[in-house]
Amino acid sequence: MPHVLVLNASYEPLGVVPLRRALILILNDKAVSLEDSGALMRSATCAIPAPSVVRLKRFVRVPFRGPVPLTRRALFARDGGRCAYCGGAASSVDHVIPRSRGGQHVWDNVVAACRRCNHVKADRHITELGWRLRHQPAPPTGLAWRIIGTGHRDPRWMPYLQPYGADDALARIDGRTPA
Repeated sequence: MPHVLVLNASYEPLGVVPLRRALILILNDKAVSLEDSGALMRSATCAIPAPSVVRLKRFVRVPFRGPVPLTRRALFARDGGRCAYCGGAASSVDHVIPRSRGGQHVWDNVVAACRRCNHVKADRHITELGWRLRHQPAPPTGLAWRIIGTGHRDPRWMPYLQPYGADDALARIDGRTPA
C-alpha cells in the first residue's frame, strides 16, 4: 500500500502514514492534499485523487523528539544499503566494536555489512583484520531522517523535506558528501 507524507499546519514534516489513513484525514476535513499521486480512489458515489503529501488544517504540538531511533531499516537507509567494509550489497548488521568485547548497540558502533564481511569479521576488531571503514558511523540528524529512515521515499516529498536536511540525508545515503 502506498504511503503519504503528513505535514503539520506549519509545513513541518510529522511522519509517514498509509494511504488509507491519509484519505480518512482528508474525508474528515482534518487535512488537505498538497500533492496527488496520480491515482484515483473510487467509491460508489465519488472519486478522490490519491494524495502523496497532506497538510493538517490545525497545528499539532509535537513534544520534543529525542534522537532518531536505531532500527534496521533506518540503519540501511543511513548506509545506503551498502557494506561499510567492502561496498557490496548489505544484508546484515554488524557492530564495529563487537558486543562481546564491550561494544554498544548505538549509531556510532553499528554499520550495515554484507554477509561475507560479517562472517569473516566475526567478533574481531577491524584493526586485527587490517580493514578500514568506508565511512565513519554517526547518528543521523534532522527532521528529514525521521521520514527517510522509515524506508519510504517519494520524489514528490523532496520539496517539503529539503528545508529540514533532506539533501544532506540523501547525499549520505547515496554515498556522496553533503554539499
